[in-house]
Amino acid sequence: MITYRTSRNINRKNLRDLFLSVNWDSGNHPAKLVRAIAGSHHVVTAWHDNRLVGLMNALSDGVMTTYFHYLLVHPAYQRKKIGTALVKKMLAKYKNCETKVLISHAEAVKFYMACGYVRRSELTPMFVTSLTL
Repeated sequence: MITYRTSRNINRKNLRDLFLSVNWDSGNHPAKLVRAIAGSHHVVTAWHDNRLVGLMNALSDGVMTTYFHYLLVHPAYQRKKIGTALVKKMLAKYKNCETKVLISHAEAVKFYMACGYVRRSELTPMFVTSLTL
């Protein structure tokens, strides 16, 4: 059974294992991930027993804009509606924010569109990063 939590206190091994399971370079920086998640405005996690299997976080001013930075589900748990549940919980939390935005990898666009997001072709995501994207 999958349980959902909202604690931002997640240990580095759980974060590292989840991020590396989807080949995200952030997993190579577990100490920074712990600080990043702790500093998020809101976090929802999915757990199978004591194993972190999904996570979504938000950076927000709490009124006008919310940016959903991370959404990831361990590959062994994908296609089980965990990602959809995380998105629904976050959209409910920020229902009164005027703008909710994220940047999607190409293979996830259909998933986000099914969750109610729309593409804005006149906008271009911009990055200044040292991580592999």
